[in-house]
Amino acid sequence: MAEYKTPILIIGSGPAGYSAGIYAARAELNPIIVTGDTPGGQLTMTNDVENYPGFAEPIKGQTLVSAMRQQAINVGCRIVDDMIVEIDFEHPPFICSSEKHNQYQSDVVIIATGASTKWLNIPGEEKFRGWGVSACATCDGFFYRGKCVAVIGGGNSAIEEALFLANIAAQVIVIHRRDTLRADKILQDRLLNHPHVTVLWNTVVEEVFGNDTPPAVAALKVKNVKTDVESTLSVDGVFVAIGHTPNTAIFRSQLDLDRQGYIITYPSGSCRTNLDGIFAAGDVVSGSFKQAIMAAGSGCMACLEAQKYLAQLK
Repeated sequence: MAEYKTPILIIGSGPAGYSAGIYAARAELNPIIVTGDTPGGQLTMTNDVENYPGFAEPIKGQTLVSAMRQQAINVGCRIVDDMIVEIDFEHPPFICSSEKHNQYQSDVVIIATGASTKWLNIPGEEKFRGWGVSACATCDGFFYRGKCVAVIGGGNSAIEEALFLANIAAQVIVIHRRDTLRADKILQDRLLNHPHVTVLWNTVVEEVFGNDTPPAVAALKVKNVKTDVESTLSVDGVFVAIGHTPNTAIFRSQLDLDRQGYIITYPSGSCRTNLDGIFAAGDVVSGSFKQAIMAAGSGCMACLEAQKYLAQLK
C-alpha cells in the first residue's frame, strides 16, 4: 500500500485525462493520473483515426493514445496504472482508494473515466472489432464510401449513425429487434424516407462473419424474432449503436447524475460538478459528444477551471 498526495488527481486516462494532465503539469501542479482498468480508454479500440488534427495520414488509435501518455510523462505527469474503487468527496482533501490498496489525497479531482460501448457479445464481434465492426460512424464511416453497411439499434444514436452513413455508403441497413423505433419522430421520418436506407424489423444479429486475410467483415447471420427464420446478410461493415454505459458507478452516492448515469455539470457546458473541487471531463459528462478531439478539449477546460478553483483556495 502506498499513499500519494497531489494538488490535482485525474481519474481516467483517455484523451480527456491525458489532456488535463498535460495542462496541469505545465502549470507545475504535479498531477497524478490514475489510468483505470482500460488505459487509454475507447480510443485504444479504434483501428485507424483520420479525424484527429495534426496527422496527415491515418494513425492507429493505440498509437495516438500512447503518444498522449508519453507526452503527459514528458511534461511531468505521474501516471499510476491503478483503479480507483472508493471515494470520499465529503470535504477536501479528497481521498480516493484503489484496487491495489493505494490511497490518493488531493485538493482537486478531475473525473475522466469515460463511457463504455454496449456491445452485442455475439460470435465474431470482438474478432472483427476495428476490422469492420465499429461503434462510431463519425470515426469510421469514411472507410465505407460506396459500400453496404448495417447499423444495429433503434434509438436516437442508431438513427443518427444511420443517417450519417447514408450520405457516405451506397446502402445502409438498419437492424432492429422490434417493429417500431425508439428514436425521435423527426429522426424516424428522415430515416424511413431516405433512399439509401432500409430497415429490417423484428430482427437480431446472431453472428459476424468475415475474412481472415486481410481481416474484414463480410456478412451477418440474422434471425427474425417472430418467425425464428435465420438468414445471411452480406455487408461490408457493421455499426453497433445500442448505447453506452458511463463509468460512474463509484460516484453515484456523491455526484449528481442524469437518468443514464452521466455526470451533470453546472452550468451546462462547464466541467464543474455539484461538489466544489470535483470536475468532470470527456465522455463521462452528460450530453458530451463521443469524439476524441472533444474529450481532449474538455480535459483542457477541466484543468483550467481547476486551476482557478485552486487559486481561489489559496
